[in-house]
Amino acid sequence: MSALSQACAAARVIALMTVIGLCAGGSVAQPVPPFPSAPDLNLQLNVRADVQANLQFAALAPAELTSSPALAAPDHGPFGTIAAHNGAMSAKWRGLQPAMQMEARILDLCRTDRMLCPPAAARFLAIVEAARSRSGRARIGEVNRAINLAIRPASDAARYQVADVWTTPLMTFATGTGDCEDYAIAKYVALREAGLAPEDLRIVILHDASINQDHAVAAARVDGKWLILDNRHMILLTDGETANMTPLVTLDHHDGGGNTAAATAS
Repeated sequence: MSALSQACAAARVIALMTVIGLCAGGSVAQPVPPFPSAPDLNLQLNVRADVQANLQFAALAPAELTSSPALAAPDHGPFGTIAAHNGAMSAKWRGLQPAMQMEARILDLCRTDRMLCPPAAARFLAIVEAARSRSGRARIGEVNRAINLAIRPASDAARYQVADVWTTPLMTFATGTGDCEDYAIAKYVALREAGLAPEDLRIVILHDASINQDHAVAAARVDGKWLILDNRHMILLTDGETANMTPLVTLDHHDGGGNTAAATAS
């Protein structure tokens, strides 16, 4: 298959997936403004199951955690969390990986020949390249700012007439709209493509007590500190500076979220 045929086929996949979405149980609160008046029941049930699984892990005695040679020391993420690899949210994250791998190939084609690049991929790649030209905290801030400006807040109910859809970056950029987890996923992938190591990235589902809503953010580790990328503001705060936020579920590359074209980039 020629490069042109591959690009056209990839563009058709994005167009189709943008229409049908990737629908599964669970929901994450929409970004402000405005927030829903009450949390979604599906979200409460799925997050509750994930939190219970994490509590069961945390309840293990230290000897039980260290006695098995196959069990490596956990890499603590933002808020001191350990990433979940089971539960509803983890399953939704794994479910996105085939489409994200397809999009990584599309971005590779774009780098080879911009004439073959779908518009959504070109816009996303421009953000990646701008971020790659920076380093450290400036790289994180570039991605947070650019993606916040590129996507308009919109609920899944308004866009897809279903309770919850988690979309990949090019799907989100094709419509120009998304809710909080769509922003978070786009930032996660943009930072991977810009060269951040997978172990330095997370997606966090958390509860914001100030508005009594669940919310999704991306998190990136720079110089040993976890920075929170939030679609509701441009400022970067560390996890220790985010008052009123309680982590519920943390997702990482071990569920497949590190499989982008930049997996070996420095």
